[in-house]
Amino acid sequence: MQNNDPQAPEQGRETAGQAEDLAALQSRIVELEASNAELRESVLRERADLENQRRRLQRDLEQARRFANEKLLNDLLPVYDSLERGLAVEGGDVAAIREGISLTLKALLKVAEANGMAQVDPVGQPLDPERHHAVSMVAAPGKAPGTVVSVLQKGYVLNDRLLRPALVAVAQE
Repeated sequence: MQNNDPQAPEQGRETAGQAEDLAALQSRIVELEASNAELRESVLRERADLENQRRRLQRDLEQARRFANEKLLNDLLPVYDSLERGLAVEGGDVAAIREGISLTLKALLKVAEANGMAQVDPVGQPLDPERHHAVSMVAAPGKAPGTVVSVLQKGYVLNDRLLRPALVAVAQE
């Protein structure tokens, strides 16, 4: 039998065209799924890298905290050794012991200065409430009122930041 339907050839062409479109779409889906898998893998790799970097930085920060004082303590070892040697001396001359203590103190002050610490010794200067703590007022002829006459305890600053104010006696009016 012969098909006399005029739309039959068109239906065949439509079916063939739809099959080609379907094959192209399926091919495109496969490409997109592969691309999606690559992107997902890339994102996971990047996340893992970031997490590893975060852990590494955390470990480095912890190490820096633990060993921040290493240089200072290495600088203090000679002072420590000098004090031990001084204590090991039996008897001895008071002047020699005093000289040894003086040299040890100089070494300690040198280490402190090398690490940014400085003494506040304000004798003869006007009272500065930011850096001095007046504990008494004394009669001091020839000194201007409010001038530091004596230091009872030296103060210290670390890189211009006050660690401890100097305890001072001030000339009264």
